[in-house]
Amino acid sequence: MRSLLEVKNLRVTDERDRDEIIHDVSFAITENSCLGIVGESGSGKSMITKALLGLTSPWLKSRGSAVFNTQGKALELLNQEEKILRDIRGKHICMILQDAMSAFDPLGKIGDQMAETFVENKNLSKKQSLKLVIEALEIMNIREPEQVIKKYPHQLSGGMLQRCMIATALAMEPDLIIADEPTTALDSINQSQVVAEFKMIRKEMGTALIFISHDLGVVKHLSDRLLVMKDGCAVEYGDAETIFKTPQHAYTKYLIDTRMELTESFRKAMRKGDHDG
Repeated sequence: MRSLLEVKNLRVTDERDRDEIIHDVSFAITENSCLGIVGESGSGKSMITKALLGLTSPWLKSRGSAVFNTQGKALELLNQEEKILRDIRGKHICMILQDAMSAFDPLGKIGDQMAETFVENKNLSKKQSLKLVIEALEIMNIREPEQVIKKYPHQLSGGMLQRCMIATALAMEPDLIIADEPTTALDSINQSQVVAEFKMIRKEMGTALIFISHDLGVVKHLSDRLLVMKDGCAVEYGDAETIFKTPQHAYTKYLIDTRMELTESFRKAMRKGDHDG
């Protein structure tokens, strides 16, 4: 299968003190696959994707190669012009953040904010964009979307806001969705709903995913490939099922042993969801 994104020898250095934050990380993502990136806080998980999308602080320098294949073109992402990166971020790679509340303006209605994204990036009219918002929320199995779009962010739960963010990303029809800790702030029931929706996205839409999390139970449910990060280094990378069954690195084994215990409530919720479905 064609490689969608190929990252080779990625390094991120703080130019102020020459401190290297990401050390020589390589991985690849094929179309309609899911790469899980796991590790504890500060391991460099989020920094990798920020570097790829040009979202790091000005004093952080990215080196290496990150070739993104879209519309028959191979594009080098690292140190690319801001105008080109902005176009990629708008249309081809969508990012879903951990804190859904901070992603929305508290003073704007949800529907208007989602529609604004489509007006800007898909060249649609306001009316067409609002129609697309309703369709996207319906795909996410959100009840009464006509009522949801009239609400302000504080009137919706964290789980519902997260699903609105996913719906926005989905409607953009990107090649790749990067989800950065999208379930961390949610309870186990909401987690299982969000994960079920990501599974649906892959199955129905064929969109590739990078799923960043310290929650191994969630990652195990979604990922084909796994990248394990520790202190800015990739300590293990390969087939997710194989790594979960027979981890080669002591740190991966530690993560699996300790983290999987913490996700029992999530696994129960997922089992119930699978059974109900």
